[in-house]
Amino acid sequence: MADRLNGYRILILETREEAQFSRLLAEQGADVLQCPMFTIHDAPDPAPIEAWIRRAIERPLDDLVLMTGEGLRRLMKVVRRIGVEAEFVGGLGKARKFARGPKPGRALREIGLEPQMTTEKPTSEGVAEMLSKLDLKGHRLGLQLYPDKDHATLIGAVKAQGAEVDTVLPYVYDAQAADANIVTAIEEMARGRIDAIALTSSGQVRRLLEVAQAHKCEAQLREGLEQTPIASVGPVVSDELKTYGLRTDIYPANDAFFMKPLISAMATSLAKAPPRMAK
Repeated sequence: MADRLNGYRILILETREEAQFSRLLAEQGADVLQCPMFTIHDAPDPAPIEAWIRRAIERPLDDLVLMTGEGLRRLMKVVRRIGVEAEFVGGLGKARKFARGPKPGRALREIGLEPQMTTEKPTSEGVAEMLSKLDLKGHRLGLQLYPDKDHATLIGAVKAQGAEVDTVLPYVYDAQAADANIVTAIEEMARGRIDAIALTSSGQVRRLLEVAQAHKCEAQLREGLEQTPIASVGPVVSDELKTYGLRTDIYPANDAFFMKPLISAMATSLAKAPPRMAK
């Protein structure tokens, strides 16, 4: 597959792990336009994070639900700073660990652990559905949250199963810092200078529209998307696109909803036309 995207300019909306996506695209010869969607910062008050970590050590969790890989990495940063890595990782090793999609699983492997279960649908609803099949009565369940999401429904569903839920939010988003990047990306699409936009999370779709609306350039965004092929990593992203009246042009084959199959699908689709900048 080497160089199959040579000369094509691909727009990606960077979030937590899009650095890997960018590298994979570049390896195939793509000219990658990276658009940071927000800046991630540690939680401004470390005290609740430290307290959660110490509770997890002193009162070991029966279950741990990781919503993001970034969340575990941020927790481990605090764990190492306060000098309790061996105790914390040892405690997690005894708990059942559940991952919302593949990214938290990768973060667990970085500290020598494995998830017992991974959701088929990388959404809060998918997590609730997975946990609904388990007996959680009397369990102490640690739940790592992420910003920009109302988790009340998930927390309520887990509590309804009889679990004691202990939540932690280890990082925050600074969205305003990236608005200018997104507006520039919208302008590039509208000018016909992007061969495809690749979307890997539903949050990217929402953020794109929210910024366009806030900066009064939604018409320009829709004009750009009308002429730019939209690549979606899977059904969650495609459903979000539909919510805003947008389509999916490129989709991974054989229900393989990962970065590499998406890149392969883009290479196959884009090969039907020369790169725009080469015209």
